[in-house]
Amino acid sequence: MTNGNSDADYEGIRPDRRDQAEAFDAIGDSYDDAFPHKEGQVSAGEWLAGALSPEARVLDLGCGTGVPTARRLTDAGFEVVGVDLSKEMVRLARANVPEGAFHQLDIADLRPGGPADLGRFDAVTAFFSLLMLPRPEIPEALRTVHHLLVPGGLFVISMVEADMDNRAIPFLGKSIRVSGYLREELHKVVEQDFEILKESSYTYAPAISDVPPEEQVFLCCRRRD
Repeated sequence: MTNGNSDADYEGIRPDRRDQAEAFDAIGDSYDDAFPHKEGQVSAGEWLAGALSPEARVLDLGCGTGVPTARRLTDAGFEVVGVDLSKEMVRLARANVPEGAFHQLDIADLRPGGPADLGRFDAVTAFFSLLMLPRPEIPEALRTVHHLLVPGGLFVISMVEADMDNRAIPFLGKSIRVSGYLREELHKVVEQDFEILKESSYTYAPAISDVPPEEQVFLCCRRRD
């Protein structure tokens, strides 16, 4: 869900990500078929569920179909709010997790002073959603996450380890643009706003032919106050 926009665009009007949203609208629930095994995401979600107080409020950024993260956290008794740029993903999330609240929004909409205010959260998850942004927007998005969290709030982020910025790649028959960092640089970017408490990585090969194996990095963090 990205376009090549500057920080000024992020701070001002909503970036134009219609092409990314349309790609994921078309992909729909075939995403879960292509990525049936999400061990890293499940493990990070379990860590978060174990670290939160009962009835905590959690924001799932880039919620996708709601499976597995929103479903697991809702089952654990947390109040789950999900956002996604794709209207089809929001529709699927509402069907898969009717107990949750899901909104078609861009993370830029949630910035301080932005057009959408969903309140504050005890935790935020961003599983492979920030990699859909151009690199200049990722630090801004992380500052938005910091803003959305209560003091001491928890943040779980996953990225694909890769040195690239806003690169077009084939994905489930569509083209999307993605960004990534090598591990050390990712740490530097995240640690501006968060303390990394736990890290894990997985080599993952999707169940499709047009996406090569990738190294997935999961960081479990706490907001720096």
